[in-house]
Amino acid sequence: MFEQAFKNIDDVLWKEAGCTTELDYAEQTSWLLFLKYLDGLEQDKATEAALDGKKYAYILDKPYRWESWAAPKGKDGKLDHNAAQTGDDLRDFVNLKLFPYLHGFKQRATGPNTIEYKIGEIFGEIKNKIQSGYNLREIIDHVDELRFRSQSEKYELSHLYEAKIKNMGNAGRNGGEYYTVRPLVRAVVQVLRPKLGETVYDGAAGSCGFHCETFDYLKKTYPNRTVAQDRFLQTRTFYGKEKKSLAYVIGIMNMILHGIEAPNIIHTNTLTENLADIQDKDRYDIVATNPPFGGKERAEVQQNFPIRTGETAYLFLQHYIKILKAGGRAGIVIKNTFLSNTDNASVSLRRHLLESCNLHTVLDCPSGTFQGSGVKTVVLFFEKGAPTRKIWYYQLDPGRSLGKTNPLNDDDLIDFIDRQKTFADSPKSWTVDASRSLSTAEVDLSVKNPNGGEEIKHRTPAQIMAEIAALDAESAAVLAGIKKLL
Repeated sequence: MFEQAFKNIDDVLWKEAGCTTELDYAEQTSWLLFLKYLDGLEQDKATEAALDGKKYAYILDKPYRWESWAAPKGKDGKLDHNAAQTGDDLRDFVNLKLFPYLHGFKQRATGPNTIEYKIGEIFGEIKNKIQSGYNLREIIDHVDELRFRSQSEKYELSHLYEAKIKNMGNAGRNGGEYYTVRPLVRAVVQVLRPKLGETVYDGAAGSCGFHCETFDYLKKTYPNRTVAQDRFLQTRTFYGKEKKSLAYVIGIMNMILHGIEAPNIIHTNTLTENLADIQDKDRYDIVATNPPFGGKERAEVQQNFPIRTGETAYLFLQHYIKILKAGGRAGIVIKNTFLSNTDNASVSLRRHLLESCNLHTVLDCPSGTFQGSGVKTVVLFFEKGAPTRKIWYYQLDPGRSLGKTNPLNDDDLIDFIDRQKTFADSPKSWTVDASRSLSTAEVDLSVKNPNGGEEIKHRTPAQIMAEIAALDAESAAVLAGIKKLL
């Protein structure tokens, strides 16, 4: 229904000098979609209020509502071209009046979990990159074709938006920060088996894929919800934080399109919170997340953690262990080198994880799971409150090379999800006594598949550097030989 409108929007953005990547396309589409959605939401609430004989207090003042500046309609319900701005007038209105007005909501909002605060956050962090007012008018006309009223319309829009986020994930190394392959996300959610009434947290929310899939899972698992249960699902189930502006905007929009109208996502750097300040009231039942790895945090940020390291993912893992309730469950994607790195921080963190949590499952993902990143990952599943006794490993092998044209799919994970319920051994899965790792100085969690699978043993950084040096020397020798021939 709306696929052509999305394609038309991208076609116009392609002509824009200020929009050069899929990341730009998603960002510019997001703020326009958000305002169109907000207009529909306000109209629905105004209608509900009128039916109850009440007057609705609009969030936006009249000149800044979609129906006033973006798509003023005549009596026939069609766009009033005389009232609709275009060209430089439209661009200047958006840049000089609309965005500053919307950004001001952050100061006027009563709290960070209100729709007013989200408006202020979004329009204080992104900028209009559509430099041509004529292109902007054309895009607005296409966005105005979209409707958010029925569940089927929201469902289709959410899938189209997910496809746009997926394209961002394929748009190079940085794009992968925003997108975790959905079959893997769905598998994590199915292993965690969230229940209605539990709270779900992601401190590196990104595009909020884990929240959206958990929301869909809970709706399907509890189809006959009461009004109170539905309110809890909407307003008190999902919590998260996101550091990057674009990811924050896209995550908010993604949750809205999935049906969560006022997401409890805060725009902040999770790692600036001191672990000692986290109290019982701050904890959650479930953590489902793919924190960034490979990043480096400053010394003042590292001081917030008992195990100090510059590796972003290791700081996040400490944060997640601390913020889980006793008995809480987690599914966390992390680089597979975490299992065997021999530096002090890695060893201390593995020991802390095994001693304070039950690390019951390790899913080893194949190369190519995360397209474009070149990083091999594992998923750690654990429960907080009891030490690890046994670890069940599953070596995911789809039987083919993964890539853009042949990505991971839901069928690839069926056997894992089925066997994980009983921790069943198979040629791809096996169980290890955790005391074996804890008894060694390295607390090494990488093991050889006893059933004949490949060894999950990773080279040390020193070994990798030695190989690079050897290859450089070999290349230099080849080049020297070529020079002699010239």
